[in-house]
Amino acid sequence: MDRKGLLSSPLKNRGCTDIVPLIIFVLYLGGMAIVAVFSVNYGDAFRLVYGYDSYGNTCDEDNTGKNINNISLSGLNQKGKPFLFFMDMNNPSESLAICVNTCPDRELQDIEEVYQFSVQTGSFLCRYDIDIERYTHTNRSQLGPCPITPVKTSVPLLNRCVPSELMRLPFEISSSIIKYLNDTDIFQNILTDLYKSWKEMFGLCFLSFALSLIMVLLIRYIASIIVWLILAISVIASTASSAFLWWTYAGFKEKLDHDQRVNLPLLSAEIDSEIIFLIFSIIATILTLLLLLVILIMRKRISLVVTLLQEASKCLAAMPCLLLQPVWTFLLLIVFFVFWVIILAYISTSDKVTINKHGFVQYKEHEIVVYFWWYHLIGLIWSSEFIIACQELTISGAVASWYFTRDKDGLSIPIGKSMCRTIAYHLGSVAFGSAIITIVKIPRLLLTFVKKRIKNADNCCATYCLKCCTCCLWCFEKCLKYLHSNAYTIIAISGKNFCISARKAFRLLTSNILQVSSINSIGDFVLFLSKIGVVGATCAVGIIWLKSHGDLHNFAIPVLLCCVFAYFVAHCFFSVFESIIDALLLCFCEDCDLNDGSVERPYFSSKSLMASFFLLLT
Repeated sequence: MDRKGLLSSPLKNRGCTDIVPLIIFVLYLGGMAIVAVFSVNYGDAFRLVYGYDSYGNTCDEDNTGKNINNISLSGLNQKGKPFLFFMDMNNPSESLAICVNTCPDRELQDIEEVYQFSVQTGSFLCRYDIDIERYTHTNRSQLGPCPITPVKTSVPLLNRCVPSELMRLPFEISSSIIKYLNDTDIFQNILTDLYKSWKEMFGLCFLSFALSLIMVLLIRYIASIIVWLILAISVIASTASSAFLWWTYAGFKEKLDHDQRVNLPLLSAEIDSEIIFLIFSIIATILTLLLLLVILIMRKRISLVVTLLQEASKCLAAMPCLLLQPVWTFLLLIVFFVFWVIILAYISTSDKVTINKHGFVQYKEHEIVVYFWWYHLIGLIWSSEFIIACQELTISGAVASWYFTRDKDGLSIPIGKSMCRTIAYHLGSVAFGSAIITIVKIPRLLLTFVKKRIKNADNCCATYCLKCCTCCLWCFEKCLKYLHSNAYTIIAISGKNFCISARKAFRLLTSNILQVSSINSIGDFVLFLSKIGVVGATCAVGIIWLKSHGDLHNFAIPVLLCCVFAYFVAHCFFSVFESIIDALLLCFCEDCDLNDGSVERPYFSSKSLMASFFLLLT
């Protein structure tokens, strides 16, 4: 490394690094834009929520201009008609379906009562081209044009009109209706839940943002107290989350056991909810027990964390705007996340039109859409890692500037300069580093997918090998992430490309491996507990809030997604301290490698920082 460049600050005269990976990343984003344009042109996200009639019209949407060839009643304006009504409610899968304003709120014994209901409510129950005055003179069948009478009293379930006394109907009929509802595509159910609960999900995301900000401010000002408070809050939050999960599971189980005793048909969404919450409850309980065990073992070494956080707080006090970096990261992540979910909804509805034996429209998945799913998923991983890596490189550059400046009071806008250096010179290195993490994640996702597909197979050896490979890839990914964060610090100091910086970071870390692992294990453990505390609190509020949302297929999915996002948000905030601690440690190791504390080669570190690190490294 150029010693002359390090004697005052991180290298100023630097050039662009890793240009080829940046070009590839930009081209990949261009591919995502093409996928988005294709999906918006050929898909219809509202079809997931409201469904579509037998002529391909999406309910509660203006379909003008979306005519389907040879289908005369396609391309109609169905605005204000959110419910799907079937001419034969007893056999919805074979029946003509139309969009209506209101589901029949009373039993209609004959066609005359159907006519009266349509006049009174404006909800026309016969085919669109049948004038209301002709209702009483029109045929009635499951293929239309008017419904088979009597029309049962119905309620909107998943935006479909189904008999309100579904469980009292003959078993064959109720089973047919439930089968129709259960046959709904699982991605459609998930995306419908996300659409219906988006307000609550936004609320939970901002709750995680507020909790993370409060925790970071507390660490900044009262590190000596907050460390123990973090441990207590984490234990309480984990215990409370486990209790809430078991309580929710018990509620589902009690209801399903009751329905089973009285021989009532069961919705698959309810069965899935019971299984999911049982798994969540077991995992949460195991994690809580492990948390208590680790705290018990490491209780005597927690005081070292206080010293680390106090030193990091000094750096943060000199550059308080570092706390704003997670805000920008949070905003970028949430904007990209919203874009990704919206395009995902359009991708899932980019289907091709087919005509069934009755001449009704059905949408079948297009062959190319399968590849779009994977392309879009990889884009989510790579882009998210890229955004987080930009934050890490910006923070590392600012910390390195602060460390390698002797007159720290005269330091001028280090964060702004670090951000400009990142954008001007090192986006290629960020793209390269995030691509490596993405490449490691993809095989793990594929192995997880394969493991689920062969979970019922008798080959135990293959299943065991898949689990081992998945575990090894997970460990490898964590090691790479840790090396990446330190490589970004070297990039910020030296201005070298990613591979050279990663090699230099690896040499510095391995030469002090015992001390470094001791420091990082304790500090990262406490900060990890802070993240778990935020996730646990978000999970508990999400369960209580979304459990009262009665029209969701499975509210566990929105809760799980909010918990994942809460972890990303908490990681963005607490990674400030993680990045500062890691960068200070690496800067100290580099300082010791270049200087010996003599008059000719004095250390850059302050005396208090030097004493603290020597205390921790001995």
